[in-house]
Amino acid sequence: MDYKKTKAAPSTISRDLEVLTQETGNIYETVMILAKRANQISSELKEELNQKLQEFASYTDNLEEIFENREQIEISKFYERLPKPTLIAFEELKEGEIYHRNPTRENKKRI
Repeated sequence: MDYKKTKAAPSTISRDLEVLTQETGNIYETVMILAKRANQISSELKEELNQKLQEFASYTDNLEEIFENREQIEISKFYERLPKPTLIAFEELKEGEIYHRNPTRENKKRI
């Protein structure tokens, strides 16, 4: 997914508990779904950033040769300005883009 085009709020805002519990009926279950998705998003963003910064990596051992690279700084600043993974995850949940299931509930329905 392209997190650069997300509609998530760039800062923290208050959430209505009724909206959070509509889909699962349990606030704790919803928070766990959001936490797991936020961890996935965070990992993807970190991997993407590391790949982009790897292009600028210097493999010399000499500390005197280290210099500032303007492009590297701009890439880092861009990723810092993105909404936090938790906000992106909440936006995905609100838009119905997160698939989740609870195996314990499915097993209880079968019995």
